[in-house]
Amino acid sequence: MPASAVDLDTLPGHHIRRLHQIAVAVFLQETEDHGITPVQFAALQAVANTPGLDQRSLAARIGLDTSTLANVVDRLETRGWMQRNASPEDKRVRLLTLTHEGEQLLAGVLPDMHRAQERILAPLPKTERKEFMRMLRTLVDANNELSRAPSTSQ
Repeated sequence: MPASAVDLDTLPGHHIRRLHQIAVAVFLQETEDHGITPVQFAALQAVANTPGLDQRSLAARIGLDTSTLANVVDRLETRGWMQRNASPEDKRVRLLTLTHEGEQLLAGVLPDMHRAQERILAPLPKTERKEFMRMLRTLVDANNELSRAPSTSQ
């Protein structure tokens, strides 16, 4: 093996990228009937958790840059799942809420989303899943500031 050769199987970043691809694929398979992406789900769920959240705070909450988040909100608004309202304190700030249709969609997609999460973790013994999630959160939290769009704690 040449000196410049690297065994990809030894690289955590390579496996994390592959796991991300798999997680997205499984999510899309399980939620296919709803026509929602993982990022759209995260945005809807974060707004459901905190109605009246502004766009900048939502971007920080789910770890997206503000321009990407604006595009996501545009799509959610076009589909009738989310609405933007001007803040009474500052008309430049848009506060986000779910529409009735958005609330119904979220309620309908939750069982499928949970099934996707179970499928992702299924190869691990049940006794190791909490530890895997703890280690995953440790890596994400410790490296958060290295992200192009660091997230804030929820």
